[in-house]
Amino acid sequence: MKKLSETYKKLGIDFTFPIKITNEKGNRTYCEYIDGYWTRYEYDENGNDTYYEDSDGYWSRCEYDENGKRNGKRNGKRTYFEDSDGTKMGTKRSSCDGKVVEIDGKKYKLTEL
Repeated sequence: MKKLSETYKKLGIDFTFPIKITNEKGNRTYCEYIDGYWTRYEYDENGNDTYYEDSDGYWSRCEYDENGKRNGKRNGKRTYFEDSDGTKMGTKRSSCDGKVVEIDGKKYKLTEL
């Protein structure tokens, strides 16, 4: 990803470090420091961080329960997490793994292959 400071310089826009960008809800979406290190975030409609990426190549993504919120002050919880280090926890929302279905009165637990 191209650093925002490079774009600012090319356009002749004055700026100081750190460069901090927030969305309309006040959540930080981008931050760049004088040493060139940057971070980028994405959020869902409830303000939960769903994606993180930095200039070192690390990334992570999260999904949340149906309440869509987390962190003590909120009602829900994180149901899935994965990152560039290979860590995977929980079940992706798009997955049927672990779901129970009933067919002809019998219950079956689905397993993702």
